[in-house]
Amino acid sequence: MGDLTVHFVATLRIGILGAARIAPSAVIKPAHNVSEAAIGAVAARDRTRAEAFASKHGVPKVHDTYAALVADPELDAIYNPLPNGLHAQWTIAALEAGKHVLCEKPFTANAKEAENVAAVAARTGLVVMEAFHYRYHPLAHRMRAIVESDELGQIRRVETALCFPLPKFSDIRYRYDLAGGATMDVGTYTVHMARLLGREEPDVVSAEPRLRTTDIDRAMRAELTFPGGHTGRITCSMWSKWFIQTYARVIGDRGELHVINPTSPQLWHRMRVTTGGTTRTEKFSRKPTYEYQLEAFCAAVLHDEPTLTPPSDSIANMRVLDAIYLAAGMKPRGT
Repeated sequence: MGDLTVHFVATLRIGILGAARIAPSAVIKPAHNVSEAAIGAVAARDRTRAEAFASKHGVPKVHDTYAALVADPELDAIYNPLPNGLHAQWTIAALEAGKHVLCEKPFTANAKEAENVAAVAARTGLVVMEAFHYRYHPLAHRMRAIVESDELGQIRRVETALCFPLPKFSDIRYRYDLAGGATMDVGTYTVHMARLLGREEPDVVSAEPRLRTTDIDRAMRAELTFPGGHTGRITCSMWSKWFIQTYARVIGDRGELHVINPTSPQLWHRMRVTTGGTTRTEKFSRKPTYEYQLEAFCAAVLHDEPTLTPPSDSIANMRVLDAIYLAAGMKPRGT
């Protein structure tokens, strides 16, 4: 008689905290193509809104409260796309309930909160991964590899930018009490990418904000310096003269790397590497960054694989974000 052994593939059952606009792109659609992931439930402050969200996106269960969602024994993990100021509270609540967490950026409102989350993650032994989806795409791997190679020579400067217009000033991203501001939104990517390509943790030399209100930046530009002697600059905006910009640039003493749209390369991207007087372009997969991210989250939970955006990385990122606000003469969020 033949081998009748049945091999079962574990499925990570994920609950969504809040009927957020980003959730369909970040986890629901990717779960259709990631065999180890399944969306199990959603909760929102307004049950009617949660029910409409669940009906539209095929989510099988609706909870009345966030607390009920994180306590659901049928769920293994939580996706946390709540407003920035609620990330730490509900990531910790999920961890204490025995759930792994994929948390949207920014990880928390400030570095102290990030340290608190990291401590709970270490104590519980559960996976916590910050949702810098771009980091899991082959384009990001290649950018880092080029910088780590000797192709560009000694790195002199790193520049990153992410700017888009968001003139809807009633949006929660403009609310200080929810840890809003351009630096806490698009700026998180620019800082993270500057750290990725700078390969060291930078100090903030100066920061120039464009203000929406006294406490809220609609745009920010900051100058950085790295221990190795190279410098950097981040530019981010939700409303300024820097209307639409999305790029990463690394200048070495023997060449330059320039990438357009490194955060969403599945839509369109361009990588140019110039060395020795010649320029080449490289192209990468159009598979969504979010699918790579969800695959990595499942691998971390189900197969004990390491992640590229663990709490230690999140703490380092939040420290730079805090420092930018201080250099700009503003208060770090949540303080």
